[in-house]
Amino acid sequence: MRIRSLLAVTAAAGAVAVVAAAPAEATEYASILKIKGVQYDAPGRDSNSCSTGNTRNEYLTIKNYSRSTTVNLKGYVVKDAAGNRFTFGSNHYLQPGDYVKLRGGRGTDSDANNVVYRQNCNFIWNNDKDTIYLYKPSGARADVHSYTKSRDDRDGNGYINYHG
Repeated sequence: MRIRSLLAVTAAAGAVAVVAAAPAEATEYASILKIKGVQYDAPGRDSNSCSTGNTRNEYLTIKNYSRSTTVNLKGYVVKDAAGNRFTFGSNHYLQPGDYVKLRGGRGTDSDANNVVYRQNCNFIWNNDKDTIYLYKPSGARADVHSYTKSRDDRDGNGYINYHG
């Protein structure tokens, strides 16, 4: 409604205006890397066992939304509300439009398969609610999202999508 009022006032004044509106969430932080989605509740009964558990099925997807810039994830940090954290310690390059799934559990990181493992078999995201933070190597916040299962996961599949 505010944009329409601005356009009406501008048009009445005889000037031409171009107004672009973007969702507040998409412009909150100036970063080309954003949290695309989170599988916060791994399918099945939660088990932290490295050999038989389902920690690998809990993951965070981070996407490079740039059209021209490749980003190295080395030094980026992912945290939750309780302070659990993961730092990308190795080079992992995201081409424009590319993504990586940060998975729980143990495994071999792969640029070809777009996966990095936390090398930790404990779950990081709470099944009822949590906040996900993504920090740049400089310490500046790149993105943040809070969720609650009841508000944000309407279909109950344990996955929430952000930034399309």
